[in-house]
Amino acid sequence: MRTTRTALAFLAALLFSVALPAQAPEATASWKVTANAVSDNEYELLFTASIVDGWHIYTTAHQFNPTEVVFDSPAGYEPQGSLEQVTEPVMFEGQEVFFGSAQFRWRVLLTQPEATVKGEITWSGCNDQFCAAPESKEFSVTLESPADAAASEGHSTEISDPEAGTGGGKGLWGLILEAILWGFAMLLTPCVFPMVPMTISFFMKQSETPAQGRLKAFIYGLFIVLLYTLPICAIIGITLLVGGNSVTADIFNWLATHWLPNLLFFIIFMVFAASFFGAFEIELPSSLTNKSDAKSGGKGLGGIFFMALTLVLVSFSCTGPIVGTVLIKSTQGEFWTPMVTMLAFSVAFALPFTVLAMFPSLLKKIKGKSGGWLNSVKVVLGFIEVALGFKFLSVADQTYHWGLLDREVYLAIWIVVFSLMGFYLLGKLRFRNDDPLEKISVTRLALAIATFSFVVYMVPGMWGAPLKALSGYLPPMETQDFVVWNQAGGQTGAMTAAPSGAAAASDYSSRYDLKLPMGFSGYFTLEEGIKAAKEQGKPIFVDITGHGCVNCREMEQRVWTDPKVQEILKDEYVIVALYTDDKSKLREEDWVTTENGKVLKELGRANSYLVRNRFGVNAQPNYIILSPEGEQLTAPRGYNLSVDGFVGFLEGGLEKFRGQLQGN
Repeated sequence: MRTTRTALAFLAALLFSVALPAQAPEATASWKVTANAVSDNEYELLFTASIVDGWHIYTTAHQFNPTEVVFDSPAGYEPQGSLEQVTEPVMFEGQEVFFGSAQFRWRVLLTQPEATVKGEITWSGCNDQFCAAPESKEFSVTLESPADAAASEGHSTEISDPEAGTGGGKGLWGLILEAILWGFAMLLTPCVFPMVPMTISFFMKQSETPAQGRLKAFIYGLFIVLLYTLPICAIIGITLLVGGNSVTADIFNWLATHWLPNLLFFIIFMVFAASFFGAFEIELPSSLTNKSDAKSGGKGLGGIFFMALTLVLVSFSCTGPIVGTVLIKSTQGEFWTPMVTMLAFSVAFALPFTVLAMFPSLLKKIKGKSGGWLNSVKVVLGFIEVALGFKFLSVADQTYHWGLLDREVYLAIWIVVFSLMGFYLLGKLRFRNDDPLEKISVTRLALAIATFSFVVYMVPGMWGAPLKALSGYLPPMETQDFVVWNQAGGQTGAMTAAPSGAAAASDYSSRYDLKLPMGFSGYFTLEEGIKAAKEQGKPIFVDITGHGCVNCREMEQRVWTDPKVQEILKDEYVIVALYTDDKSKLREEDWVTTENGKVLKELGRANSYLVRNRFGVNAQPNYIILSPEGEQLTAPRGYNLSVDGFVGFLEGGLEKFRGQLQGN
């Protein structure tokens, strides 16, 4: 226990010692309001914003997230004119914005000797990746007759949120807490959870004593933390020295979607599964182990490092967007914040695996005659490895359009694998290292019942059942051959024609073998979508998505299947899907040239460049609503499984669109 407490204390000390210098304001801007007398009964209110580094806010004339001031019911004063900009905005990505600081003014006329002006400032802060939720702050300023000498000196009030760059303590803890929660949440993602059985199996035979097991488990966790944190620190350092935005999310997109790493991960999972079934024992080459041992001064550290490295590489399919966000922040002048974020994230991410690595050493205390039971655990984990390993092959299959793992093929594999696992639990199958099983325990029976129940749950999916609980693991519904899509966009049993009122076919759909989810019809370039929107007089719903995006599949199966959502999307919008990870090679006429003269010849890279530069987002899913002229009507909406919230988002876009029509 002393070793465990020492390890945890070390990790905690490491986290908080580095976290202290971080900067983490709670809001994207803090505000100061002052009032100065300009005549006998007229005052000028000045609203001064201090904007967080790397963020910007918009002008008073911006269409979907302007900076605004709304007064409470005036009593003793009357606002004159409207909110004016004192600071000159700058052009950024084709829009006028404010960086660093901005000042606005609004004149008010006193109708009584004294009045308290109350109201609310609203704004939206954005960075190069995404826009924060709309923010607001209340203010209150007391104005007196100029006869009072104090009045001529002006009054001021500061809104009670942290000044930009001061790094208030509450904001710091909020940043650390958010990173920790993300780290724990990653354990449940499809590309991380399969590493749990690998960890348990690997550490079952690693330690001769419990103390040694705890030490190696701690080293395992430390390796995970270092493998996440040190490369980020190096990248930030290089970025600081070299300058510019040379560091992008391309490497993470490559790890998550390219055929080579995904095929490699698939093979690794199959090899581990074969080992769990008893085909062979996985051992590192003695030369590699000896070299690691010589440098580390401890036995087996090479194997532990290999396990940690495998976990970090495999997990990039799900942790990549989080790491990418950190990198983007690092290119915006925030030096400490990315390192603290990644350290907090990696410590939380590593902690469950560290505990699991300690668990096998504790199992040895009660092993006794339980050797057969421990081998059964490994075999069951082997079945799970086979099933989950196909996720990586599926990602490559989707992004490269190989057509190997359609949804029904993927489901057939899972049904067979888990059926065999159920028979194994009942003692109907035996593997090389299994002991004879004369009778089964209640625990095995319960697991067999759960396994066969899961199989029964999956079977209707062969004929188009949505299987929402598995939406993040399965290939998209549009890859299934026998599904019916009804007129509302929902499935009823075998594929039919597109919904009524569907738009004309997209050239990109046939050219690059692209389909929209849930049987909807639409387009795959903004140019096609804008043309159709003008012809139909509808706003545009932009779906920024990816073939390998787990959260995108969850949104489609859990939110897009709602009848209200289907009705609005089908009847009120022109849908444009931008796949940012598609590996299709573009025809020459579709190539995209960046502002630096680089020619993008791959569909996914072209779309990724487009959404980063036009919409300021760098993750999937993101949803954006545009007017038929291509003007953004709302702030982007990301991954959120609230159906009501998504309906509100769609209806809010329609309201903005209709307001524009009435204004014209």
